Amino acid sequence: MARIRRNSLQEDEIINVWKIGKYIRLSRDDGNNESIVNQRKILDEQIPKYFDNDYYIVDEYIDDGRTGTSDDTRPSFLRLVEDVKCGRINCIVTKNLSRAFRNSANQGKFLEEFIPLYNTRFISLYEPHIDTFLNPEVVHSLEVSITGFMNEQYAYKTSIDVRRTFDTKRKKGEFIGAFAPYGLMKKPDNKNMLIIDEEAAEIVRDIFHWFVDEGMSKSGIAKRLNELGVPNPTAYKHSKGFKYCNPNIYKNDGLWSERTVLNILLNQMYIGNMVQGKQKVISYKVHDRISLNEKDWYVVQNTHEAIIDKETFEKAQKLHKRDTRICPNKRKVYIFSGLLKCADCKKAMTRKSAKNIVYYSCSTYSRKLKTACTKHTIREDVIEKAVLTAIQKQIALVDNLNEIIDEINNAQVIHKKSKHKLLNEKQKELDKLNSLIDNLYIDWRTNEITKTEYKRIKSKFETKIDKIKNIIANLEKEELSTNENINEPYLQTFLKHKNIERLERGILVELVNNIYVHKNGGLTIEFNFQDQ
Repeated sequence: MARIRRNSLQEDEIINVWKIGKYIRLSRDDGNNESIVNQRKILDEQIPKYFDNDYYIVDEYIDDGRTGTSDDTRPSFLRLVEDVKCGRINCIVTKNLSRAFRNSANQGKFLEEFIPLYNTRFISLYEPHIDTFLNPEVVHSLEVSITGFMNEQYAYKTSIDVRRTFDTKRKKGEFIGAFAPYGLMKKPDNKNMLIIDEEAAEIVRDIFHWFVDEGMSKSGIAKRLNELGVPNPTAYKHSKGFKYCNPNIYKNDGLWSERTVLNILLNQMYIGNMVQGKQKVISYKVHDRISLNEKDWYVVQNTHEAIIDKETFEKAQKLHKRDTRICPNKRKVYIFSGLLKCADCKKAMTRKSAKNIVYYSCSTYSRKLKTACTKHTIREDVIEKAVLTAIQKQIALVDNLNEIIDEINNAQVIHKKSKHKLLNEKQKELDKLNSLIDNLYIDWRTNEITKTEYKRIKSKFETKIDKIKNIIANLEKEELSTNENINEPYLQTFLKHKNIERLERGILVELVNNIYVHKNGGLTIEFNFQDQ
């Protein structure tokens, strides 16, 4: 009958049956001679040689594509540890020490402290051969310590080589990520090159159009996408069969957020630039990531086809940097948000309303110190009329009017293909749910399910149906508004009379950089272009 000591100070405890856990690990850096299948075959062949009939295999713990330099990045190893603690297994068998550890400190702590503490047997089949039941002192041997050190040095050298290779690829503008950014995809015959994923790219174009041309806020864009039933980037990758994962994957509900929209608006990858190396792993032992300063990023221009033109991208960056305000319960920012400034202190103007009249005043005067600046009060309708008149006169002086007309026409194109596809998918999903409810009724009437089950499942389906109907309504409304958008009255007026008759956020941002308000009510308009 087998015996094993917990430690030298306790009485021997009898182990009647060895409950074995097989540990297998494969790193991305392991050569062709290592595989999950080979390791499993070796364990299955060797285990019977160490036992009579007093054992059984409880479980198999596999960490595929995981480094052995740390424990907390190996989910199966952590599960094995918990199973040891709760007594589910009392014997661990692995091919060799390098499969279990690439960190000499972790190796020593595990073999010299954890194993005896939990009265567990550890077997390493290959050199240095270890069996803590037959020879418990072997874990303190020089051979085991040297092997642990050599395994760690191998991991260190491999890490350096891999980083050097990755840095070389980054400098050349080759993509090395596991997953391409939303809107892009890896080229089928060259995983280091990116091409456009048209289905997602249409959503990216819509986001930039809504933000730059329609004056929508980032949160407003997120709400609009959610109402249209557009899956967020993570959900989209999963729908395409990718095993995409990130630290917050289990919190992801498939909905868009303001932060997700912002990340897209700031991403240079959409203008054809390869941007990599925004983060780095602290060390080959500590796998936590830290963000790097932008000057340390790897940026290579024009490595792939652009989704967004550079001019639109730059407008989005300028808009993001402006101090903007969102209308209460609305999705668009105020028409003059981020554009109005005090002519004296150069600070932003504060928006207020009283008796249905909107007016602006100097934020320094209103919020900080009355003597630091003057009030500079001016009504919004006065600003609007003055700015509109100035823009009309400026446009009349522009020589390349046809180019501006073409640009505005292009800006108004709404990408309908992805929305039409979504509409068809949601309609099919609705038809399927209605069919399921019909079949559910038949199952109840034929006593396949109880009345209680019928009501519960039916209620669940009906909730889904209501949600899908709302999405379909929003998609149909979007298609209708898209068709109307192309014939916007101010665009038709611009085309017919070579001018505009009312201010729109998109046109305002297109033409105006800043509007300075003087204390006497005068305005200085700083245009984005100069034409003598």
